[in-house]
Amino acid sequence: MTRRSRAPAPPPPTRPETHARLASHAPRTWQRMLSGRRLNLLDPSPMDIEIGDIALGLARNTRWNGQTSGAHAWSVAQHSVLVVDLVRRLIAPRRDTELELAALLHDASEYVTHDLITPLKAVVGDVFKEVEDRLMVAVHVRFGLPSRLDVERKALIKRADLIAGATEAVQLAGFQPGEVRGLLGIKEKPWPDLTLTPLPSRDAERLYLETFEAIGARLALERR
Repeated sequence: MTRRSRAPAPPPPTRPETHARLASHAPRTWQRMLSGRRLNLLDPSPMDIEIGDIALGLARNTRWNGQTSGAHAWSVAQHSVLVVDLVRRLIAPRRDTELELAALLHDASEYVTHDLITPLKAVVGDVFKEVEDRLMVAVHVRFGLPSRLDVERKALIKRADLIAGATEAVQLAGFQPGEVRGLLGIKEKPWPDLTLTPLPSRDAERLYLETFEAIGARLALERR
């Protein structure tokens, strides 16, 4: 799905001192995926990233630490598809297929880091943020996106992410509308016309892959 006019630049290699500092936090820094890939978390290669691994991981990874109502967990995979839908609504009637792909992948690093809730991220600190950033750069390069989004696109995805979070908080996680801003610090309001229905993980995985394939097909046509 890359442009013919340019090949995506690989992420910069991890400097030895950075690699050593990060590696000091764990004796093993890679994970074997069911696809057979071995992903180095400190120096991730785009070639070791597969959409099937991402879809599987995100479908089994829960938002809100699994503390949501319903027979099934609200997964990061479903959250990501919701963010795509919200991005489309925010910029309608305009379409930006590359932005939609970035929205779908905005939490892709969590297929290996998991969705740490905000209070825990604050405790973990900079090491986690650095690992997450390098993973996201590798994901973007793997799927033909700029290694880092421009400010406008990043802000649009962030707004959609916050709207999704506010809506999830009220519909699924037991918060009151008045707690969204004051307690959770989310500046966006829940969208009342959204109805969130958690899916079994297999269905969430399928939904994520189908969304990826539809966006990818459209993007391939646009880039011819």
